[in-house]
Amino acid sequence: MAPQLRSRAWFGDGGKNGFISRHHLRAMGRGGHNFDGRPVIGICNTFSELTPCNGHLQLLADAVKRGVLQAGGFPLEFPAMSLGEPFLRPTSMLYRNLAAMEIEEQIRANPIDAVVLLTGCDKTTPAALMGAASAGVPSMVFTGGPMLNGRFKGRNVGSGTDIWRMTEELRAGTITQEEFTEFESSLNRSAGHCMTMGTASTMACLAEALGMMVPGGSGLPAVDARRGTLAEETGARAVELATSGLTPQRIMTRNAFENAIRVNAAIGGSTNAVVHLLAIAGRLGVPLSLDDFDRLGAELPLLIDLMPSGRFLMEEFAYAGGLPALINDLREHLHRDTVTVTGRSLLENCEGVEVYDREVIRSFGNPVLPAGSGTAVLHGNLAPDGAVIKQSAAEPRLLSHTGPALVFDSLEEYLDVVEDPDLDVTADTVLVVRNTGPRGYPGMPEVGNLALPKKLLDAGVRDMVRISDARMSGTAFGTCVLHVAPEAAVGGPLAFVRTGDQVCLDVPGRRLDVLVDDAELARRRSGWTAPKPSVERGWTYLYTQHVTQADTGVDLDFLVGSTDSAPPRQAF
Repeated sequence: MAPQLRSRAWFGDGGKNGFISRHHLRAMGRGGHNFDGRPVIGICNTFSELTPCNGHLQLLADAVKRGVLQAGGFPLEFPAMSLGEPFLRPTSMLYRNLAAMEIEEQIRANPIDAVVLLTGCDKTTPAALMGAASAGVPSMVFTGGPMLNGRFKGRNVGSGTDIWRMTEELRAGTITQEEFTEFESSLNRSAGHCMTMGTASTMACLAEALGMMVPGGSGLPAVDARRGTLAEETGARAVELATSGLTPQRIMTRNAFENAIRVNAAIGGSTNAVVHLLAIAGRLGVPLSLDDFDRLGAELPLLIDLMPSGRFLMEEFAYAGGLPALINDLREHLHRDTVTVTGRSLLENCEGVEVYDREVIRSFGNPVLPAGSGTAVLHGNLAPDGAVIKQSAAEPRLLSHTGPALVFDSLEEYLDVVEDPDLDVTADTVLVVRNTGPRGYPGMPEVGNLALPKKLLDAGVRDMVRISDARMSGTAFGTCVLHVAPEAAVGGPLAFVRTGDQVCLDVPGRRLDVLVDDAELARRRSGWTAPKPSVERGWTYLYTQHVTQADTGVDLDFLVGSTDSAPPRQAF
């Protein structure tokens, strides 16, 4: 028997409460036929002009509504906090949990039988998945899609990846300010999120791999007419989902997360996927650890030749067959029993999908990089609870490196001297910037791909070992050790490293150590005092008091664990 629609607790009441729910919608021109027992589909829209990547979601919301209406549902659109990477300071990551909390509460508090979550920019997709996971109502994600390829001087350029590259070349004096400005106007040519395999593209692919998106929804460009068709299909499927009993808890199982981790390795996904998947799993009570990413990811080679680890962009990936084609190639390495929002398994969704370009989606016999080249998890006396590094984006010779630390207590302290021609730094130096973690910054910003010292750029150096408790953009590259846990601001060992200490990075051995004995580290710890909170009011204060560390997803401790979708108590 189909589950009872939640919305009937509002609209099916024959007394005062039902009257109040219905007549206010009538005031908006909704006739009584909308309240005849048809499923109510919420459309959670993260559109905002302050989030350029999501600036076109209103058009997709209209397409979703068409699909809902065609399938006999009643669509009701509502806004949710939008998280735009380009503008939000100190970092959009500070607000991911706030957006997730808002989405959870809006879904639970309203007469919604199923919800379509319209997302795009980096943190909107994990926030939506976290909120939906906690609310427990049948849900589907539909992302806005990537931009068209950037074009500069006759070649493809990628958002993020080429920004970091061109910025360093500008600082080194190898390009002019005029060329840099021309590049700026050539990079983003359409609506959509970053077209590299950055965090936005990664999380779109992983939402599909988890089973929370219709097949092919992650890759098509934002301006491709077929994305509107998929949006209609999503709306229609949401109507069926409302009575299917397929909640996020049933879809995002342990096996689904294992599939997503393996897919992340094959696509060369962002290191940010680690903290986001850990947080989503935590909301569902699914056991998932940092070491799972290393163990499961090491089983697969890098098969997608996309920036920042390769040559192409999301447009080519979509036209080569997109994620369904890759999943069909991976079928022997994925769990077969995971159900998706379509009602079928992930592998059934992708059965028979062809690869049209083997330069973009490589075969196992011709990978971009061999198995074990993806995100590696490090442990050691500098990262007792773990740290991560994206091997495919690093200089191979630096993956085993020992050198003297040059330590800075804040990002600003480092930026004050980064242009100094007399800075005491060499290519062997290990840059350490601390107090950039979840509590320390606060919010764990994407600053881990630290700009190289001008002195080294002038000498032709384009990579060096950099260590921080921060994150880095999924579009970035370099030998950057990230997410060091515990972070310095809570007394993690990173707080006790001193300039001149020898630091050993051993990625093959999965180690990160400062070559200082335990007694000396204990002595340094005894003289350490925690930094004062940067803010003592509002959301940021609440965040710093309750945020967890990187190895558990950087969620708020009181939001971990699943809840239910039962309608709340009456309002009148």
